[in-house]
Amino acid sequence: MFESQPSRDPGSQRVTRRIFLSTGIAAVGAALLSLRHPHHALADEEPSHPGEPVVIVLFSDDGKRLRKVTMPKVVKSTSEWQKQLPPNVYDIARLADTEVAYSGSLWNQHKRGLYRCICCDTALFNSDTKFESGTGWPSFWAPIAKENVAEQHDTTLGMVRTAVSCRLCDAHLGHVFTDGPHPTGLRYCMNSASLRFAPHSA
Repeated sequence: MFESQPSRDPGSQRVTRRIFLSTGIAAVGAALLSLRHPHHALADEEPSHPGEPVVIVLFSDDGKRLRKVTMPKVVKSTSEWQKQLPPNVYDIARLADTEVAYSGSLWNQHKRGLYRCICCDTALFNSDTKFESGTGWPSFWAPIAKENVAEQHDTTLGMVRTAVSCRLCDAHLGHVFTDGPHPTGLRYCMNSASLRFAPHSA
C-alpha cells in the first residue's frame, strides 16, 4: 500500500515538497505567535485568587492629585476581559501585542488632559509630559505617578526591553526607553489602544 522507495514521479515529489514547506511555515508561524502573545497558553484559565493589594495614586480628570490608596489588584477572567474590550484592544492590553505605528488614535493628540488605563481607568500619564517622538506612538517623558505603573524585563521577539504595565490591573501599555527628552531622558512609548484620554474640564 505504501511505497518504501521515493516516488520517481516529479509531480508527486513537488506535492510532497509543497506539503513539507507548508507544514514548516505553519510551525514557524505558530512559534512566532506564541512569542508575540506570550500569555496564549493561559488564555482559558480563570483567576484562582483575589487580587493582591497594591498602592496607586488617584487623580481627578483635571489632573489634580487626590490621594494614595491601597486597592486589590483588578483580576478578571479571560472571558470577562474579552467582553469588556474590543478584540484589537484585548490583544494589545491583555496579550502584550503592539499596534502599528501611526495607526492609534492618540499619537497625534495635543489637547490637555489625562491618559487613563483602558481596562481599569487608573490615571497613567498627563498631557504635560507628552512629547512628539516621531515614532507614531503616544510618548511621555514620565508617568503621572510612579506608583501607577509597573516595569518588567521583556525579552520577547529577540529584543531586550522594559515593558510598562498598569499597576492596578496589569494591562500592557508599551515600553520605556532611555532616548527621551529632559528632564528624565526617558521615552514611555505607549499604545493608544491601552489608553483612554480624559480631557481637562477647564
